Amino acid sequence: MAAPIRLFARRVFRDSPLNSCVNVASLRTRLSCSVVVSVFRCFSDGAGGKSTHFGFETVPEAEKAQRVYKVFESVAQKYDVMNDAMSLGVHRLWKDMLLHVMHPQPGAKLLDVAGGTGDISVRFLNYVRSQQDRQQRRAALANQTPSWQEISENYASEAGTQDPQESRAVVCDINKEMLKMGKQKAESLGITTGLSWVVGDAEELPFDDDLFDVYTIAFGIRNVTHIDQALQEALRVLKPGGRFMCLEFSKVTNPVLSRLYDAYSFQLIPVLGEVIAGDWKSYQYLVESIRKFPDQETFKGMIEDAGFYNVQYYNLTGGVVALHSGFKL
Repeated sequence: MAAPIRLFARRVFRDSPLNSCVNVASLRTRLSCSVVVSVFRCFSDGAGGKSTHFGFETVPEAEKAQRVYKVFESVAQKYDVMNDAMSLGVHRLWKDMLLHVMHPQPGAKLLDVAGGTGDISVRFLNYVRSQQDRQQRRAALANQTPSWQEISENYASEAGTQDPQESRAVVCDINKEMLKMGKQKAESLGITTGLSWVVGDAEELPFDDDLFDVYTIAFGIRNVTHIDQALQEALRVLKPGGRFMCLEFSKVTNPVLSRLYDAYSFQLIPVLGEVIAGDWKSYQYLVESIRKFPDQETFKGMIEDAGFYNVQYYNLTGGVVALHSGFKL
């Protein structure tokens, strides 16, 4: 840059010595000011920290996690009831679809991040049990022993030697209140083995590398401050060949349905939150956070950028919810 300045100065000096002094001086002043301003901006950005969104509100990154924690601490007691009320029960079908697409086999190890009250993990264990029972029945029917009594005894002995909870699920959530409610629910359903509850941050998971066969996060990743970091953590804890699955609210594809959905979301869901849970603001945030989450294609690109392969997604209920899936190779 110095050479062009010197050339410019020579030309100006040649035309007008007085003007050249003024121009070179002003140029030096502008360059000096530019450097000073740049340094000041860098210092200011570093001091002030980065910002992110909390619903439609812009907040410092360090503040978002605390505010999200308070939201779910507030709604934990009525979380399951509100899920039924807000989705008219359809959230159960979305979660069932996730398990249908996952199709886990006996022996699989699941990590359910932002697992809340354990809906996905409970479904996972029930699904694996049904798969295990089906396999045992097929084995018994395939047995060529002529005595049905021997077949029955063989089936019983196999059932006794195989642990029905061989597969394991770990519910990991940053919110202790949500985990507390989930554990109580699991115990009320009679699920006391094969299920663990761990307090942990999606952006810094407390697990070793290459540990799980399946990683799920349902209606939780939009609340994460650094989504790219959470995706990197998902890749790290999955075994080679492991599967990432994310169920999340997304962008409605039908214009008519989109208008109806917006009206329902902004006008009714906060009201339901106030009536059922006594908390308007938390459900207002949840509605707003859905609108700030990337659309299906953008999120697919983020998953691919994290290092996953064969990434695809399925739109459910016209795109109200999308199920994204990818594999670690």
